[in-house]
Amino acid sequence: MKEILNHLFEYKTLTKDQARTVLTDITQGNYTHVQIASFLTVYMMRSITVAELEGFRDAMLEQCLALDFSAYDPMDVCGTGGDGKNTFNISTLASFVVAGAGQRVVKHGNYAVSSTCGSSTVMEYLGYKFTNDKDILRRKIEEAGICFLHAPLFHPAMKYVAPVRKELGVKTFFNMLGPMVNPAFPQKQMVGVFSLELARLYAYLYQQTTKQFAIVHALDGYDEISLTGNFKMISTKKEQVLSPDQLGLPTVAASDLFGGETVEEAARIFTDVLQGRGTLAQNSAVIANAAMALYGANPAISLEEAIATARESLESKKALRSFEKLMV
Repeated sequence: MKEILNHLFEYKTLTKDQARTVLTDITQGNYTHVQIASFLTVYMMRSITVAELEGFRDAMLEQCLALDFSAYDPMDVCGTGGDGKNTFNISTLASFVVAGAGQRVVKHGNYAVSSTCGSSTVMEYLGYKFTNDKDILRRKIEEAGICFLHAPLFHPAMKYVAPVRKELGVKTFFNMLGPMVNPAFPQKQMVGVFSLELARLYAYLYQQTTKQFAIVHALDGYDEISLTGNFKMISTKKEQVLSPDQLGLPTVAASDLFGGETVEEAARIFTDVLQGRGTLAQNSAVIANAAMALYGANPAISLEEAIATARESLESKKALRSFEKLMV
């Protein structure tokens, strides 16, 4: 690791193969926490390259506990996290709206690192039991239209990196990797990213695949469609900047999206939205993200149709029923 760190401290970058090798060594426990922290810190101080991100991604996927759910044509709906905005669990709620609308979902999630409550945090609090049992997960996706994949159970790299990330408490390149390393290898994806630069990296890498995708970034810094202003959207169809008004949805205030000070508060907001007690702003943000997921997953539908489908899934309680079936 000393040679690698010296290489990076000289403002040099890693090749795809070097990045893959380093992360593979991390997954195998070959480095100390201090060495891992030093390595992660480099990428907090400079941008990651496409080759480095690709190498890290490949190492994670090669080492993961893979699932084959291709028969269900599922999609993932997630954000990178790391935007520091402490919003309620918008993308997790959007996942249930998408499942309620009939598009099966393999939701990849983890505990919060830089916010109060990550997707795994709220799901665990609400009583979900994490598992990597393929039969249980297959039954969930069949019955509920969604299964939840808690990242550490599928990625051995997390075992060595998780305590370091927790102590650092800031976003690292693992935030960037999260949506790219779903162990079910979904061919449909909606991902929110915390910067325009990362949106471009994702778009470049996804355009080398056969994925149907939508990448979103709110121009005021959110890793999702916040409706606090305009957002960038890149999909297999097009690249554009959209406003809340163009979605037929209201512009909201940042305070309307606050996720609470505690996990308990975050969980209450989560259940309120599913049960029809969400505010207009909360419901609208969830509908916007679920609609963009449906739009990215299905080239045949318009954005207007996607909005209507997402709204119907939430308001008719189809999303709630999907959640309830998952929790059984």
